[in-house]
Amino acid sequence: MKLQKIYINGRFLTHPVTGVQRYAIEVLRSLDAMVGERDAAVAGCEFVVLAPKGDIRDIGLRHIPIKQSGRGAGHAWEQLSLPALCADGFLLSLCNTGPMTKRRQAVTMHDAAVYAAPDTYSFAFRAWYKVLQRVLGMNAKGVLTCSAFSRAQLTQHFGIAERKIKTIYHGREHILRIKADETVFERHGLARPYVLAVSSMSPNKNFASVAKAIELMGDVGFDIVIAGGSSKIFKPAGGRIGGEVKTLGYVTDEELRALYDRASCFVFPSFYEGFGFPALEAMSCGCPVVASDAASIPEVCRDAVLYCDPRDPADIAAKIRRIMEDDGLRTQLRERGLARAGNFSWDKCARETLDAVRPHLAAAAAAYVPERERGWSR
Repeated sequence: MKLQKIYINGRFLTHPVTGVQRYAIEVLRSLDAMVGERDAAVAGCEFVVLAPKGDIRDIGLRHIPIKQSGRGAGHAWEQLSLPALCADGFLLSLCNTGPMTKRRQAVTMHDAAVYAAPDTYSFAFRAWYKVLQRVLGMNAKGVLTCSAFSRAQLTQHFGIAERKIKTIYHGREHILRIKADETVFERHGLARPYVLAVSSMSPNKNFASVAKAIELMGDVGFDIVIAGGSSKIFKPAGGRIGGEVKTLGYVTDEELRALYDRASCFVFPSFYEGFGFPALEAMSCGCPVVASDAASIPEVCRDAVLYCDPRDPADIAAKIRRIMEDDGLRTQLRERGLARAGNFSWDKCARETLDAVRPHLAAAAAAYVPERERGWSR
């Protein structure tokens, strides 16, 4: 039986790991495991990752080869070199972008943030992605996304027909595989109960409202722990609010896992999320969550978190205090969070991705005409 070639767009291996790259890495690792186990889900398929030349991230693949080839890097490599490299197969692009001229392709678009949260991006970035994703939405055989909310957003802003878009939820096992680095507690003097928040420079993450909520809480008997690099919106670190604001700066994945594990509450007040990894990670670690009632977050979290109005710092403060003062509520949210998080898995995500791609494979193979048959020369 002739194998169907599925190429993976590996440009993401040259990028720092954010939620988008995390998704691509975990889907690829799951596919790699299926190939190694000769799982029926990958029968008849041959996978190859295509990446630019140069330094790339090692994600520990054992059964799917990575081929570094072509000229250039970044968007130039993706638009000019990648189409020729994957000409004889189907392409799976997992990180919002892909070659616009490649029709035999499925592309994952995580959100429509360039329209819905424009302040997050530069003008040049917004302009390019508005063109790129609209063309990809028209030309690609299939579009994948991570929530029903994002599916509606892609239709609204990019004009992609809903019937063309498949919703596939992300997984959560990556956070559970990380070994917690508990030395973070001693290094930063974290001995008391604390509320955890993860800082971000992005206006969309709404961290300014967390800062205002902390100021409004007044005298409390717990600490506020801020992980991440952008704590300049706070008053000087260590300022008293009955507890302390402890700004940790950059933390490793291992330190973040430890912080999730021991936190009494995690605060996630984003205005816009295509999926919302941090809330799911916190729930997976048994941490009660105060989350925004906006965008995809209620779809992902359902009744497993305490919702707040992200535009009302007083409401955020009230919800934090409610969790911190109610042992029974914390226990209830911890149990609901663990149960809800159990519905998400990377293995399931990878299998549903293959299910979405398979109908296009035979058509892709039939449509391919080798260059020598077209009269082309190399």
